[in-house]
Amino acid sequence: MSKISQIFAHLKSRREKAFIPYITAGDPSLDITKRLVVEMEQRGVQIVELGVPFSDPLADGPTIQQASQRALQSGVTLTRILSTVEEIRKQSQLAIVLMTYYNPIYRFGVTNFVERAAEAGVSGIIVPDLPPEEAGEIKKAAQRSQLDTIFLLAPTSTPERIKLVARASTGFIYCVSVTGVTGTRGRVSQEVRRLVLKVRQYTDKPLGVGFGISTPEQVKEIADFADAVIVGSAIIKVVQEHLNSPRLVPAVGKFVEGLIKGMALPGDENSKK
Repeated sequence: MSKISQIFAHLKSRREKAFIPYITAGDPSLDITKRLVVEMEQRGVQIVELGVPFSDPLADGPTIQQASQRALQSGVTLTRILSTVEEIRKQSQLAIVLMTYYNPIYRFGVTNFVERAAEAGVSGIIVPDLPPEEAGEIKKAAQRSQLDTIFLLAPTSTPERIKLVARASTGFIYCVSVTGVTGTRGRVSQEVRRLVLKVRQYTDKPLGVGFGISTPEQVKEIADFADAVIVGSAIIKVVQEHLNSPRLVPAVGKFVEGLIKGMALPGDENSKK
């Protein structure tokens, strides 16, 4: 059983849900990234997504695009990110998921990337622009290296698509809450609840929901029906607000802790344990 699967199994046994924060690796520096991951683990995070900055993103909204530009301008590369993961591993036991577009993997070499990621301590990968139909090479390499491959579903996904993604995904399945790009939104779309209920007809794998979640109330709403809540843009906004402040790391930690507490707001099944 993979590290991610172990975490979800443990949480399920406690009738708890996973909170998965997303940050862009290298924003504003790789040292800060390392400190942020350790800080978030201390606040209760067990799985974290590290975004690999890319100059031509397809799914990222303005906030994450800006974070990627800051990281790229500071000289961040995939090789340096993997080295940072190795350093994080010396201090942290949480599961690290890399979210990256396919181009950096292709340039690195698919097999080399997967083997190097596993050696560094990466637990899983998400490649938004790589559909499962074209992911044979990376899935085979990932299976050899015991690395989870996580694919995405959207509210527009057909039953056939859901079955395909459910078969291809390991660790968990990423359910996108809205059509479009990442970014905070005023309310949770009811489409995602319908999507999660539909996906559960075809698989018992854990389902994580991301895109557009930014408040404890929204976290609570998602946690009522999903296995994991994924938040990115709202966290990166806190990073952006504290770019030149020594309070950056604790400010992000406090914000993340507040979102985690949203899971236990009144009415959540977690509060009835």
